[in-house]
Amino acid sequence: MKAMIFGANGQDGYYLDLLLKQQGLEVIAVSRNGTLHAADVSDTNVVLSLVKHFKPDYIFHLAANSTTRHDALYENHASISTGTLNILEAVKIASPGTKVFISGSGLQFHNGGQPIKESDPFEANDAYSVSRIQSVYAARYYRKLGIQAYTGYFFNHDSPRRTERHVTKMIAEAVKKIARGEEEKIEIGDMSVKKEWGFAGDIVEAVWTLVQQDTVHEAVIGTGEAYSIQDYIELCFQIIGKDWTQYTHTKGDFKAQYAQLVSDPSTMFSLGWRPKTSFEALTKMMLSIK
Repeated sequence: MKAMIFGANGQDGYYLDLLLKQQGLEVIAVSRNGTLHAADVSDTNVVLSLVKHFKPDYIFHLAANSTTRHDALYENHASISTGTLNILEAVKIASPGTKVFISGSGLQFHNGGQPIKESDPFEANDAYSVSRIQSVYAARYYRKLGIQAYTGYFFNHDSPRRTERHVTKMIAEAVKKIARGEEEKIEIGDMSVKKEWGFAGDIVEAVWTLVQQDTVHEAVIGTGEAYSIQDYIELCFQIIGKDWTQYTHTKGDFKAQYAQLVSDPSTMFSLGWRPKTSFEALTKMMLSIK
């Protein structure tokens, strides 16, 4: 069996690649700067050519610029919205038996501060959400045409493969420097913000579980447990044995996008998946402590 991953060079692509190979699948890794198959998912002809050539059993669309900035509007539209249409149409034309997974986000839902489930209403909160919402409706449309299209709505999840533009990684790298005795300060916008702290390796196992289903095609994928950024900072410094208050300060003019973003993963739990990695275990992993 073969699986194709668009966005294979990202965090999720890395862990999904490992998982699929463990399952015995041949993996076709695709990314804009990939070493195996360098291709842009927004290029209609290239996507069609890849699908025609490989006829994979599974396609996973993970390609995206994970930012809500408005200036990334067109980039996100190209990779998420156009990319989704390109994959689904290529499958319809050239490989209609292929199962397609489209990544979604908890950010595309109305967030009233309560746990979010897949049946909750969408809300275009930012440019990123606009692209995510459009891709879901595309997947629903192609399901009506007979394509097995799945959407998993991701909430915050991390791993050591994150870049420092992600706050979890930025904090971890700063704490590691402080542990080594280096002069370092951590500046945070709002430490009271609560979100999930799942491990990417667990999350891709949920993706694999979802695409094995015949009747469930959309599900929230998350831990269902929320911790604040301050909780994370305190635990990081507790692990290295230092007082976090001596090394952190807040940005006075920062306004957070949300107070809490947490999932209701009851659908995934009912399918037999549960996260394996605890908040403390992930924090140690981010600090490279076993």
